[in-house]
Amino acid sequence: MAQEPADCMTESRDYPSRPILCASAAVFRPDGRVLLGARRLPPYDKMFSLPGGLVETGETLEEAAIREVEEETGVIARIAGFNGWREVINRDGDGRVHRHYVIASFAAHWVCGDGLAGEELGQVIWADEPKIASLTLTAGLSELLVSARRIAASRNGA
Repeated sequence: MAQEPADCMTESRDYPSRPILCASAAVFRPDGRVLLGARRLPPYDKMFSLPGGLVETGETLEEAAIREVEEETGVIARIAGFNGWREVINRDGDGRVHRHYVIASFAAHWVCGDGLAGEELGQVIWADEPKIASLTLTAGLSELLVSARRIAASRNGA
């Protein structure tokens, strides 16, 4: 029986026939700062969000979140716990669904790496709560960070 390549994605992200599954992680350092990245491309360019991306075939949600964090920032992390899910649905001027993502979000602990900008993220920072309050964030990120911080603290004692 032939196996399909794990990286085979035949459907466009624009006007998909079904929601696209993604994973992200809020990675916390021991001092409480969280890893955030500013997207480089529309529709969220220059807005800060969590590193994350598409789940590949055969990959668990946790594996996808950790891989995406490392690919996008160079940071290695370990999962502390599941932090819920978010949906992002963008419609065009005619009301048709242009993009639809379902994002599994995790809280994670930093293992190593300083965080570097790359192809998808134009800026990567470690932000404390006062800094977060001054940033332009993607919708719902503030609430997501509050619950992720609780999960990370409860699973690490920090």
